Amino acid sequence: MSENFKNQGGVSSSEPSRLYRWLTSKLFMSRLASLRYQAKLRAKFERRRHSAGSPHIVEYFHQVDDGYSHLSAQLLSAISKRYDVTVVCHLVSASQDANAPEPQLLSDLARQDAIHIAPHYGLHFPHGNTQPPKALVDQAQAILARQTAQGFIDCLVEVSTALWNHDQTTLAALAERLGAASPEVTAARIQQGNAQRAVLGHYSGAMFYYGKEWYWGVDRLYHLEARLATLGVDKQPDAAPLAPRKAVEIGELKDNGSLTFEIYPSLRSPYTAIIFDRALKLAADSGVKLVVRPVLPMVMRGVPATRVKGAYIMTDCGREARASGVPFGPIYDPIGDPVRRCYAIYPWACEQGKGNALLSSFLRLAFAEGVNTNKLSGLQEVVEQAGLDWQMAKEQLADTRWEAMVEQNRLAMYEAGLWGVPSFRLLDKDGNQVMALWGQDRLWLFSREIQRLLKAG
Repeated sequence: MSENFKNQGGVSSSEPSRLYRWLTSKLFMSRLASLRYQAKLRAKFERRRHSAGSPHIVEYFHQVDDGYSHLSAQLLSAISKRYDVTVVCHLVSASQDANAPEPQLLSDLARQDAIHIAPHYGLHFPHGNTQPPKALVDQAQAILARQTAQGFIDCLVEVSTALWNHDQTTLAALAERLGAASPEVTAARIQQGNAQRAVLGHYSGAMFYYGKEWYWGVDRLYHLEARLATLGVDKQPDAAPLAPRKAVEIGELKDNGSLTFEIYPSLRSPYTAIIFDRALKLAADSGVKLVVRPVLPMVMRGVPATRVKGAYIMTDCGREARASGVPFGPIYDPIGDPVRRCYAIYPWACEQGKGNALLSSFLRLAFAEGVNTNKLSGLQEVVEQAGLDWQMAKEQLADTRWEAMVEQNRLAMYEAGLWGVPSFRLLDKDGNQVMALWGQDRLWLFSREIQRLLKAG
């Protein structure tokens, strides 16, 4: 196996001890994902806030050269007006650590993704699809670093729009009108924002924070809006949310298999676990040709993990699963041998016409029923619930065909500009890529794009 597939150890270990796997599964993953734990944290925070007489404070972390931050910026003023909250803005830079292992890919994907989703939220993103030059990024940061708390909110959209339009003239005029901080003051402001983000426990731009929880960009704003509404601080309780949750729309038209929908899942991905069956259903309901291309978990292919990132993912997956009506938790971490064994069985399962059923069964039992797939008895349950014979499946455990398969899939995923899981690709009738995006958040977008292509003929 490739050097990249070797165990990294520590938090990124793909070969945890039995005790560590149990502790991680029960006291970290399952706990963070649970509604009970979320409710407990929220109630405790509100008691302390009320006792201290503190206002409702929403902190926002803006990264000027991040496409997702540009979308969030366009809703910031509306949030401060709609909800009886104090919005505190922080200027931050991109993470330069293990929390962002593929910074260039993330930057490129953020732009492409923002272009696709902006119209569906009533927002705008320039279609040039190029990153702003450093000189303009520095100037935009300097302008924002010079502003008061309210001034930051008031000018943010104007500054961000000029930056993403690569409009040097407008930025210069804004600097003249609004002022600009020195490089030293700007750097200090960014350092303060980065430090506050780290203290609170995150690493990305476009993040909202309220009461011990993080909300990523426009995609997660509906969670924050719902929480604020329950606290009675929504000044327009009968109005629709500013950024409502997007639903998968099957549509009236059905394909005859001319379009191809590719899914890149991983067996240790919580996000894959909560979207895999729905992705299969979208393909079946819309009639597109389905191609499932499994890849190794990121940790098992050399991409480091951190506890901070893991904590956010589990909390976020719990919220997303509940919003989608998908079972999630208890969890028993399937990293390492469980993944390898299931993938060893997978080629044979595909020959039986049960490949997707095997993956679905594994994900459900590991992430929704807390079955220990590190035990052969747990793997047997996975196999049998997929409708396969365990005695025959056991004979496949020494099969190594899967190693070449998952590596080919990984290379194809990177070729499309993707790296995380789950990722999706939509190909037209000629096999040309129409859309390639990362994340369970985008299934709704693929459902709409399928219908658009079918209507276009």
